[in-house]
Amino acid sequence: MKIVFHDSFLQNYCSDPAASTGRLDPALSKLKGKYEFITPEPCTEEDVLLAHSPGHLESESRNKTIFNMAKLAAGAAISSARLALSSDPAFGLLRPPGHHASPDHCWGFCFFNNVAIAVKKLFQESEIKKSVIIDFDLHFGDGTYNIFSADPRVDYLHAQGRDRDSFVGSIKEFLDGKECDIVAVSAGFDRHKEDWGGLLHTEDYRKIGEILGSFAREKCGGRLFAVLEGGYNPRSLGESMAAFIEGVES
Repeated sequence: MKIVFHDSFLQNYCSDPAASTGRLDPALSKLKGKYEFITPEPCTEEDVLLAHSPGHLESESRNKTIFNMAKLAAGAAISSARLALSSDPAFGLLRPPGHHASPDHCWGFCFFNNVAIAVKKLFQESEIKKSVIIDFDLHFGDGTYNIFSADPRVDYLHAQGRDRDSFVGSIKEFLDGKECDIVAVSAGFDRHKEDWGGLLHTEDYRKIGEILGSFAREKCGGRLFAVLEGGYNPRSLGESMAAFIEGVES
């Protein structure tokens, strides 16, 4: 597993919880020295237009601080996806998140849809023909759904469940019989019992990683990349992220 990260992601770029100071610090302390870190470049405006309208791009460009950070996050997602093409899973430790960014609008701390831009980029470059996107964030990735709902090349799941077992089981059930060239993951950790969702334990994220890693190795040669979405308790975010990554590799 490679970690795609830029020091700029530590900046407090706006006032929302995703940008809070210290949010990523515990994750970094757990991952540094254990995994190879890759420094990404910002995506281009043409990359943004793969998933978003010119009007949305123009609207977001008015705040240069957020605009530049959002392009860097999308660039990190693209880097993660390209690394995964070599069957070396990658995790984009990035912010701002992206799964609430639709073609023409955004909300929920998101500006550009990182995972959608990355998947669209692989389609554009004819690197893949089919993708599965798994979103296990607490909140429905309406932006990702809106971008891909009419695209037969993408199977999208927002995982849900009444309890821990049914939540994890919903991912395994969805993947049954699926075929793809790459697995893309919107990795939100805010369903943790010590975060907003109050449901999952750290070990559950390890199980999710095991399920996704095993599926990727069986169906698409291990091609899997994930990008950070939610997760607002820094300690549980770091622990859960490390557990998920370990699960993917197991």
